[in-house]
Amino acid sequence: MRVTILLSSLASIALAAPTACPTKVTASLIEQVMPTSNTCDGALDECRTATQAAPYFESAMRQYALTHPAQIAAVLALVGLESGDLKYKHNIWPGRPGQGTSAMFMPNYVKLYVESIPELQDQLTEDMDPDAILALVTPDEYNFGSGPWFLATQCEAAVRDELTTDPDAGFEAYMACVGVTVDEGRAAYWERAKTAFHL
Repeated sequence: MRVTILLSSLASIALAAPTACPTKVTASLIEQVMPTSNTCDGALDECRTATQAAPYFESAMRQYALTHPAQIAAVLALVGLESGDLKYKHNIWPGRPGQGTSAMFMPNYVKLYVESIPELQDQLTEDMDPDAILALVTPDEYNFGSGPWFLATQCEAAVRDELTTDPDAGFEAYMACVGVTVDEGRAAYWERAKTAFHL
């Protein structure tokens, strides 16, 4: 009888235990954050599916030392909104020259990002137009590293730290670093990201 009660108690504890937060970027997680990223049907050639993007996101998160679930979730929430669920690598409307990557950087940040990549630095020239600079980082291996790069190098360490201790406040600080506020659209992506990563 005591054994039965003990086993029952242990089972209850196991069921009540919180699910571990995922830290590896998978196609399934991306699709939970970006609901239409499971397909590129009818989209431009630059569109990528969650399955295609997942290994590049995973590699970039490790490269830029973003290993906490809330940090990863925040980047995916940002990228999801900015890229239209990975449909775009450049600004479609209003069609601003040189704006793009999956994080939809303004041209000045596109250039900074290019300058941070050793194998691309020598390809920059003084007279290069913004679209040509953007083209250097639209290949998948660079495109999906743009969001992680920005959080890791352009935001203060306090922003990354706050994401790990108070995800909602951290996300607001992250958006402030980007130069935007958490409007309804961004909040929707963030809520889906929190659900996907059990935050």
